[in-house]
Order: sequence, then structure tokens, then C-alpha cells
Amino acid sequence: MWKSRTARALLLAVFILVLILAAFLNFHGLYQAFITDETDQPRISDIKDRASTLQSLVTIVAIVFGGIYAWLKLQLFRDFEPHLTITHEIGHRPVGNTYLHMDVTAILHNSSKVSLNLRKAVFRIQQVSPTTDEEVEKMYADVFQFSLHDDIQWPTLEEVDLDWESGGLVIEPGESHRETYEFIISSDIEVVLAYTFFDNPQASKHAKAADGWGATTICDTLLTDR
Repeated sequence: MWKSRTARALLLAVFILVLILAAFLNFHGLYQAFITDETDQPRISDIKDRASTLQSLVTIVAIVFGGIYAWLKLQLFRDFEPHLTITHEIGHRPVGNTYLHMDVTAILHNSSKVSLNLRKAVFRIQQVSPTTDEEVEKMYADVFQFSLHDDIQWPTLEEVDLDWESGGLVIEPGESHRETYEFIISSDIEVVLAYTFFDNPQASKHAKAADGWGATTICDTLLTDR
């Protein structure tokens, strides 16, 4: 990310230097225009031309800096960045004598004004309960005491990586898409955490773009008749 910011800063610096150089040359031209020729008369036509060019340069500089200010401070162009809203629908039912069938549906809504072309995603279910006191205390300490993780690392039961290589998963602005994956887990599991994450394909192109979008839902499987 810092490399991208540095590159943009360098490009901006080069652009500003070019404008400064152009302005300097134009001022120099104005100065030369005031130098009289052999008839001791100022070159009025040159003065008018140089003044017109200088006015154009000042206008360009004002527009460029106005756009930069709107982009960095006012965030006027954020509407054209991709954004995905994710909600979950989770169903579960007993299968066999000792298993549960679980379906996790991620409802993807493109709430931005640009088309989304998703390439990769992760579906993960984690065990929240049953868990021993020792396991809970360790997971809690790893996050809040030692800062080893940003979130509590519940034991992972199943994880599926999805990769749409040919063409990707395209969602147009304002449209929604349902992506479902199925899992088989032990009926001894009482509470699970369902997590989905979809990569932002533009994250590598824009330093401030989100890495992706995720959603988490807790599901109590004890509500299922066994």
C-alpha cells in the first residue's frame, strides 16, 4: 500500500513541477516580450499571447488542485468505488443419526455505482460451543491480552475457498446474487459461527480500496429437533 501511495505522490510532484516550469517559461516569455526590438516598440502581440497562455495555465492549476482537494478531503468520488453488502441465510437439519446438514447462503448486493467482478471468496464455519473454559480463556487472552489476533479464533470446522477464474462473478450496480455452500457437521456441535469473505479485485490497484467484504453470523444448532 505504501508503495502505491509513494508512486502517486511522485506523479503528483512531477506534474506540479511541470506546471511550475511551464509557468516560469511563460513569465520569461512575457519578460522578453517587453524588451523592445530595433524600433524600440514593445511586441504587443507577443504580450497578449503570453498572457493568454498564462491564464490557461492558472485555470488548469486551479482545476487540478480543486479535483485533488475534492478527492482527498471531501471524498466526492467515493460513489464510484466498489462496495458489496453481504447478509446470510442459514438453514440446518439432522441427517443420519449423528450429523447435521447446514446450508450457508451469502446474499451479495452491489450497493455501489460500478460493476463488481468478484474472483475469490471464502466460506468458513467455526465451532463456538461446546468449548472448554481453558480454550475460551486462551482464545480471549490471544486477542485482548497479547494482541495476537484481531478476532477470537474459534476452531474451524470446515473452510471452502471459491475461485471464479473464467470471467469472474459479475454483479451489476443495484443487483443481488445468492451464493450457497453446504456443510456436514457433527450433531454434537451446539453453536457455530458462519463467516464469508469476498475479495475486492480492485484492492491491488487502489491503495485505499478495501481488501474485500465479509460477514459473520452466529447460528444456534440446538434449535434443531434431533
